[in-house]
Amino acid sequence: MIRIVIAEDQGMLLGAMKSLLSMEEDIEVVGLAKNGEEAIELVEELQPDVCIMDIEMPVKTGLDAAEALRGSDCKIIILTTFARPGYFERARKAGVRGYLLKDSPIEELVNSIRIIVDGRRIYAPELVDFVYEDDSENPLTERESQVLELIAEGKTTKEIAAELFLAAGTVRNYISTILEKLGVGNRIEAIARYKEKGWNK
Repeated sequence: MIRIVIAEDQGMLLGAMKSLLSMEEDIEVVGLAKNGEEAIELVEELQPDVCIMDIEMPVKTGLDAAEALRGSDCKIIILTTFARPGYFERARKAGVRGYLLKDSPIEELVNSIRIIVDGRRIYAPELVDFVYEDDSENPLTERESQVLELIAEGKTTKEIAAELFLAAGTVRNYISTILEKLGVGNRIEAIARYKEKGWNK
């Protein structure tokens, strides 16, 4: 019997997945979590074979939980609507065994669970394409990354200049270069893209 914990913050989807997976003769859903923190607790307490996790969850995301559970015997499957290369890269580094998209049919999920329990990995084809198409190297220099991280902390141009012993004009030039390199229009988008790509790790 394959013992499974499901972590999903949308109640209706959580219930539907439990019902559908429980119809399989060789699968037993032993725990349900509504956020990443609950997922970690349930995996440690129940020692399931598999934990299926959404990414965007409160308290701790699915990726945070996957990183926290790295090295455990439980095989982590990320099930998400987000086919983002940055998320996928983080998931791979966390040792996630499966990364599947929510628009896949339930039969595909069930089949993937069995394959992953047998010791193999399953990644959605769209994501594998992303890895080859996408240049996942951080285009920012160390100093540009430093400036962007300080922006993400909510610091003003003046505060960044003081902290890095630079002129305010130099910081503004760095910001212009960062926006251009990341192909975004403002600081908020720059921070989001940087985090999404997993470059802030």
